[in-house]
Amino acid sequence: MRTGRLVRLVSRPAQRVPDPGDVELVEVDVQDPAPGEVLVRNLYMSIDPGALLRMSDLSALDIPHFETGEPLWSDAVGEVVESRCEGLAAGDLVWHRYGWRDYAVGEGCQFRRLDPDAYPSLSHHLSFGVVAYIGVALARIRPGDTVLVSSAAGGVGSIAGQIARLRGAGRVIGSVGSPDKVRFAVETLGYDAAFDYHDGIASQIGGELDVYFDSVGGEHLEAAIDALRPRGRIVMCGQTEQVRSGVPTGPRNMLTVVGKRLSIQGFYTFDHPELMPRFEEEFTRWVRTGQIVVPETVVDGLENGVDAAVGQLTGRFTGKVVLRF
Repeated sequence: MRTGRLVRLVSRPAQRVPDPGDVELVEVDVQDPAPGEVLVRNLYMSIDPGALLRMSDLSALDIPHFETGEPLWSDAVGEVVESRCEGLAAGDLVWHRYGWRDYAVGEGCQFRRLDPDAYPSLSHHLSFGVVAYIGVALARIRPGDTVLVSSAAGGVGSIAGQIARLRGAGRVIGSVGSPDKVRFAVETLGYDAAFDYHDGIASQIGGELDVYFDSVGGEHLEAAIDALRPRGRIVMCGQTEQVRSGVPTGPRNMLTVVGKRLSIQGFYTFDHPELMPRFEEEFTRWVRTGQIVVPETVVDGLENGVDAAVGQLTGRFTGKVVLRF
């Protein structure tokens, strides 16, 4: 019988960063696919910012969490090894949600066949382009708008700034976590300006904003609220400052939201299926034609997955983080 490795949760971490004993990498037997199922060998998986959250007690968050004693999961792409499902054949490349394991077995309906020529790299199917695309759409960017993007060199922000430019933004500013990332945001991603938030946020925004794309919260959100023009828009896809600290953080100026008539919208991508056809057409075209760069950090080896998740949360990497099996 074929065997493969998987990562499973042993116990819920007491802190945001799991201890070595909270997860384990184990070798298990891989079952043959039953009628209607497929067996897939994973090639890449997404390292998601929410992975560490899903290990924790998520009673206050409306998202699924990992179960103790069960394998972790995430988006992944792989190659069909054996199929007993009509519509999928050995050799097909597929997207699915059974990451954190060498092999995935499941019903054929849980696997989506991929066009191998859609992107320059197969791993681009795991980008956060859809998050950036939907967030920018909800921000209703107008020609000439000034846009601030937090975590501008990360998996979402690195693409959100580029899409904002394509949608007509007049000035796009990025907040990042190091001088190297400042250069990367301006020279590679095309930001008009970028700053290291460790040197201050409010003092470096440099003027009024129309839109703030937020994945950080806390001090960033507070500074953006002060800098936004009346009727400015905030879209939120995450709160990494709270995830890192484990403590709710600000902002302290929410009354300003009322006074300026600001709009704040949090979102999940699955709430907007109506945008998916346009995303799939536009984003693939932008990437293929070089209008958008998809920066990645590739980490090799399933044994390094948890460390990669910690590194992503703490800003160790640039762009989208993917694991290569």
